[in-house]
Formats: sequence, C-alpha cells, structure tokens
Amino acid sequence: MSSYTSISVDKLSRLIGTATTPILIDVRTAEDFAADPRMIPGALRRPHETAAAWATSFAGRSVIVICQKGLKLSEGAAAWLRHAGAAAETLDGGFEAWKAAKLPTVPVAKLPAPDAQGRTVWVTRSRPKIDRIACPWLIRRFIDPEAVFLFVAPSEVEAVGERFGAVPFDIEHVFWSHRGDLCTFDVMIEEFGLSTPPLDRLATMVRAADTGRLDLSPEAPGLMAASLGLSRMFDDDLAQLNAGMLIYDAFYRWCRDATGETHNWPTSKGKS
Repeated sequence: MSSYTSISVDKLSRLIGTATTPILIDVRTAEDFAADPRMIPGALRRPHETAAAWATSFAGRSVIVICQKGLKLSEGAAAWLRHAGAAAETLDGGFEAWKAAKLPTVPVAKLPAPDAQGRTVWVTRSRPKIDRIACPWLIRRFIDPEAVFLFVAPSEVEAVGERFGAVPFDIEHVFWSHRGDLCTFDVMIEEFGLSTPPLDRLATMVRAADTGRLDLSPEAPGLMAASLGLSRMFDDDLAQLNAGMLIYDAFYRWCRDATGETHNWPTSKGKS
C-alpha cells in the first residue's frame, strides 16, 4: 500500500500522458541502468549521488522519484527534493514494479541528445495541421515535457536541424517521418515503445485525418475539422501548438476513458 510519500504503479500509469503528470526522475545506478537502458515515459535521468545539488532546480514542483526497487535511492533523493521545497514521492516497487506490470518503457537509444539545458530540440515545417501538432503533443506528454519545437520554412528544416542541433521530423527522407501507410505519429509510437490501446486508437484517428483516409476512424473528420480550424485561428505556430495540446489532451482522455460514453438530450416526460 502506498504511503503519503509514495505512489503506486497503477496511479502513476493513469497520470502519464496527462497535463498534470508530475516530473519523473530516474535515479537508478549506472549499473542497473546499463543492464536495462529503458525509462518510464517522460522520465529524466539524474544521478542519486548529487541529489543535494540538483534538487533545488525542482523547488515548488511535484516530483516522483524512481529507482530500481523503490527503496533507498528513491527515498533519499525524494527526501532531498522535499528539503529543497519540492513535493516529492517515490514509486512503489520502482522500475522493477513498472516492468512487472507490463507498462510501456522508452528505449533510451531512441531519444535525441539533449541540449545544454537538458531539453530535446525538434524542427519541422511551419504552419502545422495534424501530424505536426500530434507529434509534439506525444513528445511532451510521453517523452520530454520540456521539449522545444522549431517551426521553419519547409526548405530549411534539415539545414536548421544541422546548424541548431534539432531533430527534423515529418519531412521526407528523415528517420521521424511517414513510412508506408503510417504517419509520423504512428512511427513515434512504434519507435518509442508507447503502444497502448488508447494511444493506438488515437494513432488511427491521426493517421486517418492526416492522410485523408477518413473511413479509417469515425472520429477523424472531427479531428480534421478541429485541426484546420486551429490553423485558421492562429498565425503563430507556437500559439497554435499550445492550443492544440488541449485538443489532443481531450482526444487522448476520450480514447482512454470515455469511448463507451454517450450523450443524449433528455426527453421531456409527459410530452407526446
């Protein structure tokens, strides 16, 4: 049973992918990490040995600390975080419990190298519509909450990526792009090991709307309409992305929690 300073695997799994996910910090030893170089979606790596130094950067934030088994390393790091003013909990059973529950883990080899501030940086074509909003949503909710997205002229995406250390996506001839019938959102889910029934359902919606195959998903026309409407509402691509995050939050929660729910206007009693 979780204590007031710990959280269960089940509860954490319900938080990941939402806008209210706490900061996740993985403090496993180098040996344990090397034996299984995967992480819980969205987690950051920090060395437990220097917790007293890095804890201050999380003051005022909610944090969950993860070690191999949820014992001394996470307890100690969480204590330092609380000392620094963070609301810190540990994950019951640690990384081992997460794996035992067969929940998604992200292979670190697939993650881009972070910049000097610890963020991943991505670049794509300006004036996003569907895939180029869906992919940043996926990255910020499941890979790197602090990820930076650069929107540039289509002809300059690869050159900007090279000069500014950014990872290009959703353009031709790069790793993170369409493959056959799959759109970039599909590819990211597959490569990052994030496949779950809710994300797979959302991926079908995105693929259908992004590729014009609206027959694949009855929800796709609604997603397309919302996406095209946002593109008309905002001239600033980053403002559009921020608004789109809320749209995808809503679609994801529907895919996860409400696909069986219906809404009907109540009938008036006594009226023919």
